[in-house]
Amino acid sequence: MGEVAPARRLRTHQAAWGLTALTLAVLAAALVFTALNTSRIGTARVGLEAVLSAAVLLYAASGRLIASRRPDNAIGWLLGSIGLAVATSLFAEQYALYGVATAPGAVPAAKAVGCLAAAATSVTVFLLFVIVPLFPDGHLPSPRWRPVLWAMAVVFIGWGTQQFQAGTTVSGGLTNALQAGGATYPNPTGFLPRHGWYSDLLAVIVVLAIITVIAVVASVFARRRGAGPERRQQLAWLGYVGALTVAWILLLGLISILKPALNSWLGALLWGLVVVTPVAGIPVACVVAVLKYRLYDLGRIVSRTVTYAIVSGLLVGIYAGLVLLATGVIGLTSPVAVAGATLAAAALFGPLRSRVQRRVDHRFNRARYDAERMLAAFAARLTEELDADAVHDDLASTVHTALEPAHVSIWLADR
Repeated sequence: MGEVAPARRLRTHQAAWGLTALTLAVLAAALVFTALNTSRIGTARVGLEAVLSAAVLLYAASGRLIASRRPDNAIGWLLGSIGLAVATSLFAEQYALYGVATAPGAVPAAKAVGCLAAAATSVTVFLLFVIVPLFPDGHLPSPRWRPVLWAMAVVFIGWGTQQFQAGTTVSGGLTNALQAGGATYPNPTGFLPRHGWYSDLLAVIVVLAIITVIAVVASVFARRRGAGPERRQQLAWLGYVGALTVAWILLLGLISILKPALNSWLGALLWGLVVVTPVAGIPVACVVAVLKYRLYDLGRIVSRTVTYAIVSGLLVGIYAGLVLLATGVIGLTSPVAVAGATLAAAALFGPLRSRVQRRVDHRFNRARYDAERMLAAFAARLTEELDADAVHDDLASTVHTALEPAHVSIWLADR
């Protein structure tokens, strides 16, 4: 028995590194073809490829880290598989674009490989959804939730099979690089009918998808119910990423309705946040929650997020108000008004941030707020206290109340 565990750990370690190495190899090939296709897809699409490539590295690294330290937890293997799926999608569409448009006929089976891009995208979304009911210990809340996994598999298989409908156009995967390069083509393997029984089946799958999404969200609340403080804190990390993503989506929808003209820059910014937040947030949340490193720092992160969101909104309002006042009432020229408003907003940033931070900590990060108040009160008492024993007792009491350590020891230097 003593030799089984080390052998199993070695195999697990090799499997984790093997998955990472395969992901990096596929990503390297995708980047090579991206460089060859740059002239066809444009700078903006290359930037998106760079962001997704960084996401591949993040998922691969976080997956290997968790899999090597918690090999029995499925979360690490799911993260590593997501990295491989994203890399495969990038490679398939860039390979097809090169073989179809950049250098026609230069690589074999370009159109067939291009069909894998959409399939890899479906696998990516499926694995992301699977993480939610398994988070954070890699197991379902109870065996009763197994039908949810089966339903997810049915939904995403049905979604993936749409690519095999007759007459379906292959446009790429996560970045739609084939469409950007003007190299779309009909799926050469399309064999499913576009109408009739298959359309009815897709309608059923849409209904099943709605029910499945509701069940996946409900699984989080089912796990949270009756959970201890540590498990609730683990779930809060993933919940924070989800709440932030939903907030960006709601803002994007609100801006598109109220101010369609702002879509050119603000809409693009919010859409970037919608993509980047889950892409970067999910692996980070998984690493923190599973490995429990700095697990209880979420309150500080939430308070900083709320603070900078409020400060940004106030500064934008002040900036716009000053520009309108200077140009419309005072009659200054636009460059002078913009410069003055920029300087005023910059001068207000520091004082405004500190004031808003205190207010937000009072509401969202109460522990830190109370600790700072206790330490400030101790510093005020220290200036008036002359008895060393009283200072010793006061310091020990303050540290114990503010930080709640397991024990407190104080050393005083001999004079």
